[in-house]
Amino acid sequence: MNSTKKFDIFRTVLSIGIALLISFIIIFLTTNEPLKAIAELLIGPLKTTRRIGNVIEAMIPLIFTGVGISIMFAANQINLAGEGSFHIGGLVATYIAVNTFLPGAISPLVCILMAGFFGSIITAVPAVMKIKTDSDVLVSSLMMNYVVTFFASYILSYFLRDPSAGAVVSYAIPEGTQLNSIIPGTRIHFGLIIALAVAVFGYIFLYKTKLGYEIRVTGENANFARYSGINVLKVSLISQLVGGFIFGIGGGVEMLGMYNRFSWTSSLGYGWDAIIITTLARKNPLYVPFAAFFLAYLRVGASKMSIAANVPTEIVTVTQGIIILLVVAEQFLSKYKHKMVAKEAKATLNNVKEAE
Repeated sequence: MNSTKKFDIFRTVLSIGIALLISFIIIFLTTNEPLKAIAELLIGPLKTTRRIGNVIEAMIPLIFTGVGISIMFAANQINLAGEGSFHIGGLVATYIAVNTFLPGAISPLVCILMAGFFGSIITAVPAVMKIKTDSDVLVSSLMMNYVVTFFASYILSYFLRDPSAGAVVSYAIPEGTQLNSIIPGTRIHFGLIIALAVAVFGYIFLYKTKLGYEIRVTGENANFARYSGINVLKVSLISQLVGGFIFGIGGGVEMLGMYNRFSWTSSLGYGWDAIIITTLARKNPLYVPFAAFFLAYLRVGASKMSIAANVPTEIVTVTQGIIILLVVAEQFLSKYKHKMVAKEAKATLNNVKEAE
C-alpha cells in the first residue's frame, strides 16, 4: 500500500473520529442522559440479532447506490438521476411481478433485470441531453428525479393501485417473486448476496478491464484521455448507463426483498446517500460495502438512541455532514500528506542506492 492510500484511509478515519466527537458534544448539550445516549448510539445496534439484522437490511440498498454512483463519478459525471433510477426500478419490478405469470424461479430474475434496464434509461436521458444539447447534466438529472417520482405516483394511482387496500398501495407482489430471507429471525434477504456480487463486479469493471481504465482516465483528465485516443463521449455515456443499471436493480431488489406492495410516492433519498457512500469509499466499489455498513450502523444506532434517551436522530445527519466536509477538503492534513510522500520517496531512493 503506497503512502497516498495510507493517507486517504488515515484522513477518512480521523474525519469520522472528529465528526463523532462533535456529535458527542452535541449529545451532552441536548440530553440529561448523555452517556446512555452515546452507549445506545455506539453499541445499541449490536444488542440483539434483530438489530444487527436491521443494520444489514439497511446497508443492502446503500451498496447498490454506492457502487452505481462510484462508476459514474469515476468518469467525473455528476449525474444525480440515480435516485430516479432506483425509484423506477422498484416500480418496474412491481409492475412485472403483478402483471405477469412467470415461474417462481425466473420471475425475480426478470423483474430485477428489467428494473436495471429502465434504471439505465433514466440516467441515459441527462447523459444524452448533455451530448446533444450541451445541457448541464447536474440540473437535468435532478429534474429527472422529479419526473420519475410523479410518473411513478401516476402509474401507482391509475394502474397498480389495489382498491381493496386501505391505502395508496399496489396489488400484492406474489410470494414466489419475493426474495427469500436467508437468516432466520431477521429480514436479511437474498439481495445481500446480489449486492456484494455487484460490489465485486464494480471493482473488476473499474480496475481490471480496459473500459474501466478508460473511464478512470477520462474522470481524471478528459483532455488527456481524448489525446490518448479514448472516445470520451462513449466512455462517459457507458459509465452512466452502467451506473443507472445498478441503481435500477437496487430498486428492484429492495422492492422484492423488503416490501410486498409498491407504495413509494416521494423521493427515498438513496441518491444523496450514494454520494456519502462513494465519498467514504473513495469511489472504489470494493470499499462501498464497508461504507454502507458504517452509515447503516450509525442510523440504526441513532434510532435506538432516540428511543432510549430522547435525542433527535438528526444528530446522525450532522455527523454525516461533518465527515463529508472533512473528507472532501483537499487541504485537510495536506502538510502531513506531503511529509508522508516525501518520506516514502526518500526511503525508495535510499533502497536504490543500497542496491547499487
